[in-house]
Amino acid sequence: MCRIAKIKNILRCLVIVCVVTGCKPPGEPALIIATSANMQFAMEALSSGFYEEYGIQPQIVCGSSGKLTAQIRAGAPFDIFISADMVYPLALYKDGLAESEPLEYARGQLALWTLTEDSLVTLDNLCYAGTQYIAIANPQTAPYGKAAIQILENYGIWDKVESKLVYAESISQVSQFVLSGAADYGFIARSIVSSPEVAGKGCWISLDSTMYAPIRQGAVLLKKKDGKHPDSKLFMKFLFSDHAGAILKNYGYIVPHRGEEDE
Repeated sequence: MCRIAKIKNILRCLVIVCVVTGCKPPGEPALIIATSANMQFAMEALSSGFYEEYGIQPQIVCGSSGKLTAQIRAGAPFDIFISADMVYPLALYKDGLAESEPLEYARGQLALWTLTEDSLVTLDNLCYAGTQYIAIANPQTAPYGKAAIQILENYGIWDKVESKLVYAESISQVSQFVLSGAADYGFIARSIVSSPEVAGKGCWISLDSTMYAPIRQGAVLLKKKDGKHPDSKLFMKFLFSDHAGAILKNYGYIVPHRGEEDE
């Protein structure tokens, strides 16, 4: 049964990749980048910047860092893994599935977001009787969800809001819960609410980054049976360039490895 389940998981991963890449013929392999959900919009901008600079259009597969890690272990043919933390890509390296230890490309920031505009956004609002549902990403697979739990605990309001929490599969699903009205508030990546796609919808505040562990986000080149994609190292070089750093800053990320200080 375990072997059958593993085969099914591999096939599921291949289906995802085929949908995203359009099942390109063998002679035209795509550079496939597995990207954590918080990077969804930023990665679109990075992908465009990479294309403008090198004429290469990477294909993106988004999901929670934990689920993408499981897919990579199951054999998903991704070339690069852009994670929301350092833990998952480091685990892949220790498993022999990555070329080297992860490099920190950015630090994420957590925000509290709501579509309710009749009051100031504060953490105290979460404790009000009128607040019924609070969305957070699953802390077991999403680093931003883990950071949200730390915020609630460090501010001493965990016991007051625990019963209101609604767990999403990823940070992108948190945004769906808020936008659809399924949640009154959502703990979201600042990169999501800073994106042109979401900007101007509702109200949000950045949360004190000293109240949760730094969200250090790592990237790794993945090992593949058929060898590295010829453009994978080029994209990694671009990811750590000043051009990419400016894009990441526009989406609310901190880029400490480029000499930036925490804001």
